[in-house]
Amino acid sequence: MEARHATLPYKISDEKQLLDRERIIGWLSTTYWASERSKEIIMKSIENSLCFGLYNEDGQAGFVRVVSDYATISWVCDVFVDPKHRGVGLSKWLMEVIVEHPAIRHTNMILATRDAHGLYEQYGFTRRESMHRPIIKA
Repeated sequence: MEARHATLPYKISDEKQLLDRERIIGWLSTTYWASERSKEIIMKSIENSLCFGLYNEDGQAGFVRVVSDYATISWVCDVFVDPKHRGVGLSKWLMEVIVEHPAIRHTNMILATRDAHGLYEQYGFTRRESMHRPIIKA
């Protein structure tokens, strides 16, 4: 699947071979939610997820990962737009494409965020209590 922005020189693709994995690892290392993940864990998470890359003529500009059973539930995670590309509505466009993606649009979508509630609420996400079991280190 590929989507082209109506007015900006960007595209979104779910083709994994286009992903700049080193760039993604670098981005995620700067986040509050993934900074402790190893390169190996990030690579495995990409391998086992539906991934979306945001691109322009300079390469990859953003990333989103979705964990799904493709029947009942999809967890939207690792949403990241490079700071150089922020402020023009690309996060909104990414969410538009993801919630309408034919493989998952019919699923119950969930996500967790500390700071972007307003963005996600625009796409039908609601705030709810949830439970969390942290990663158990082997």
